Amino acid sequence: MNNKYKLKVAVIGLGHQSLEDHIPAIKFSDDLILEAVVEIDKTKLKSFLKENPSVKGYINSHDLFKKHNLDFVIVAVPHNLHYKITKYALENNVHVLKEKPFAISFKEAESLEKIAHKKNLHIMTTLQRRFNPIYLTFFQLIDKIGKPFFIDIKYTFFTAKPYDGWRGKRKFAGGGCLFDMGYHMVDLLIWYFGLPDKVFAEMSTSAVENISYDAEDTSLVVFRYDKKDVWGSLLVSRVIPPKQESFDVYGTKGTLHIERGKISRLTPGGDIIESLERKNSWVSAPVDQLEYFVRLITGKTKEIIGDPKSHFNHLIFIEAAYKSK
Repeated sequence: MNNKYKLKVAVIGLGHQSLEDHIPAIKFSDDLILEAVVEIDKTKLKSFLKENPSVKGYINSHDLFKKHNLDFVIVAVPHNLHYKITKYALENNVHVLKEKPFAISFKEAESLEKIAHKKNLHIMTTLQRRFNPIYLTFFQLIDKIGKPFFIDIKYTFFTAKPYDGWRGKRKFAGGGCLFDMGYHMVDLLIWYFGLPDKVFAEMSTSAVENISYDAEDTSLVVFRYDKKDVWGSLLVSRVIPPKQESFDVYGTKGTLHIERGKISRLTPGGDIIESLERKNSWVSAPVDQLEYFVRLITGKTKEIIGDPKSHFNHLIFIEAAYKSK
């Protein structure tokens, strides 16, 4: 694109995801210009603006929308602020690319979908695994392991203070590890297999002695697909080492194993038949995701990834797990 026709984008929230993924992706793109940022931490905002003098900065999103005619915004704020900011952007006729979760309740999700549909605007949730060829290769290999009968999903790491920050407080995060980091694994499960028929969940907030917190540090969800006769488990934890992220599907003729940067097909006995590895690929996913969103809002693609209605199932699954507990 010629500079004259670059799309104007603003980033709301200068946390890790914005600084490490979204803003570098914007700067990499020839189609975009970073018009402004919003950050309530004045020290952080001042530091960013000093390094990026051409960008305007604000401490609230109302000033942003009053002073700029934007094509879209990227929302990367604590979960409890998503709905209000996304709704306000839509009401100002601005497309939204936002961090997960799509919403903190099914009710909020329905509300945002209705507004976006009425105004013919796009909301897309950032789920970078969908733009990584490792995870896409699943669809090429799943038929080669026979009939799946068990799914084993793990996403864990260790932090000494799971109660610290907004993620350690349910009123800000909407939930604990299942709702936060677990959202990525729920997305893979629903992308690959659809919404399960049944869930049973156990959760805990007891990894640190003499500290009270209400956002679960560990969650185990058992799920089942009745018609497919497949069941499985999802373990998510912020206090269980080692750091691991895996998605395993066991079938009558073998196993599919997915981890960051690698997918393998194995024999029933566990020997590797074939594998695909992509090193240092994670940095390109934010760029691919952003470029796709640009094509979507400019009408250059009709394929919709991560639209609001597709996230209804995510919230149904998570809300059912919390209800089960």
